[in-house]
Amino acid sequence: MTRLWMVRHGPTHAKTMVGWSDLPADLSDTAAVARLRAHLPDAPVVSSDLSRATATADALTPQTRLPHDSDLREINFGQWELRTFAEVEAEDPTTIRAYWETPGHVAPPDGESWNAVRARVDKAVDRYLQQAHEDLIIVAHFGAILTQVQRALGIGAYEAFSHRIDNLSVTQLEWDNGWRVGQINHNL
Repeated sequence: MTRLWMVRHGPTHAKTMVGWSDLPADLSDTAAVARLRAHLPDAPVVSSDLSRATATADALTPQTRLPHDSDLREINFGQWELRTFAEVEAEDPTTIRAYWETPGHVAPPDGESWNAVRARVDKAVDRYLQQAHEDLIIVAHFGAILTQVQRALGIGAYEAFSHRIDNLSVTQLEWDNGWRVGQINHNL
């Protein structure tokens, strides 16, 4: 059995769609980081290669730090990157509404569909499951974590979007020849 402790990186304070842009995390709430560290097991830590995730992972002061993994990145928003929903909706209301309301094959221009994100993150998580860690801490992003919530619950993408994934929250999933879901979006 492998327990995945999926942690969303610290806040960026951006009010736009932030995917592959490398914005830093605000980790100034040292009490919140300390509570997070105390809640997590002593386990290997892997993170997305974006600095907001790597800095959050490093702040957990793990004994075993695995190499950064670009497959754990956030959704690639393409031409929507660093823009607000309202800005994009003013230009292309049909595509942006379809992306969020009927997620699947719809993609932002030059970006990724939900199905592409899910396939990318599934591939990464499957690699780690094959390594047979008892516990593994994965520091990633809203979208990456939601893909695994979708997978573990066996629900559609739209239903997955109904879950909140707050910054510095923990979502616990277990794999033992089948998925079990612990807490989703546990805030400390």
